[in-house]
Amino acid sequence: MEQNRKDLLISPFLIMFIIHSNQVGVGILGFPRYIAAYTGNDAWIVVIITGIIFHVFIWMVYRILSDGSFDIIDLHNKWFGKWIGSVFNIALMMYLLLGTIVILRTFIEVIQAWMFPELATWIPVAMYLVLTYYVLAGGFRTVAGICFFGVLIPMWLVFTATAPIKFSTFSNLLPIMDHSLKEIALGTRQMTLSFVGIDILLLAYPFLKNPKSSRIWAHMGVLLTTLVYTMVMVISLAFYSEGQLQQSIWSTLIAWKVVELPFVERFEYIGITFWCFVVFPNICLTMWGASRVGKKVLHIKQKYFIFILITFVFIACVMVVNRDQVDYLNTLTSIIGTYVYYFYIPFIFLYSTIWRRVTRRI
Repeated sequence: MEQNRKDLLISPFLIMFIIHSNQVGVGILGFPRYIAAYTGNDAWIVVIITGIIFHVFIWMVYRILSDGSFDIIDLHNKWFGKWIGSVFNIALMMYLLLGTIVILRTFIEVIQAWMFPELATWIPVAMYLVLTYYVLAGGFRTVAGICFFGVLIPMWLVFTATAPIKFSTFSNLLPIMDHSLKEIALGTRQMTLSFVGIDILLLAYPFLKNPKSSRIWAHMGVLLTTLVYTMVMVISLAFYSEGQLQQSIWSTLIAWKVVELPFVERFEYIGITFWCFVVFPNICLTMWGASRVGKKVLHIKQKYFIFILITFVFIACVMVVNRDQVDYLNTLTSIIGTYVYYFYIPFIFLYSTIWRRVTRRI
């Protein structure tokens, strides 16, 4: 079988880069505003809580996949039969495809708002999708390599996030735990959109050498994401007043304005340029996942199905023409992501646990 060929497998440590690169994307450029709308100065606590919850989800996913070198497509068919399993698989494919559209179109919105206001949407969409096809044609190992470099190359930008500290007032974080459990829960639900991405593990599991030993690396990926988000949130809360933060759509980009370098006046241009390396692995992973599902469910060669998906994504992105539509897509993805993580994954976890116990008795 394809998943047993050693030349197609990746080292376990790479799952840390895959998960982290799939979680951190364009959302980090503006997520503090949305979380602080519910929890104000306690928003950093929400980030930590959400990170802990996603460690639990990682544990669940590994328990779901612990019966062998199967991915979630095979398990759906095994547990629910061909027809119901195909419904689950097609729904997963559409969810991943929606993620591709949201990530790509939102980042292009950033480019148009901050760098090239007159840039036609189809131009960067076409450029990204051509590069995506080139990467996916190389297989999952190539995608994993893109994730590796997509974390390392822009990693230096983390240090620029500390530039606003000298203008910050950390007393803005006080008093701690000043919001109700309901507000914390609403903030956690909103924060879920920024943490989604571990679902790719459901499809990538068979491509891991010694997949059980990759568990610690998966947790390291979520931990790295949590640390990055917490740092950005704390600095945002200290740098902005609550009113200023609510008026700042791209708060991280605005904070970059205080970065001073002798050879460049507007550092945010450099930040956005390097953020292309952050967003590209997001697009490659979600597109790879969607094409993987299509290949196994619809029995179409993956290289042909990728072309079909790319055409669909191109049309969908071009049809989104304003900020309101971009916000709607992000809201829709957040709602669906909430159901995927807080209902679907726990349901599949419980179902797989019961299935194993029943089959062992028979």
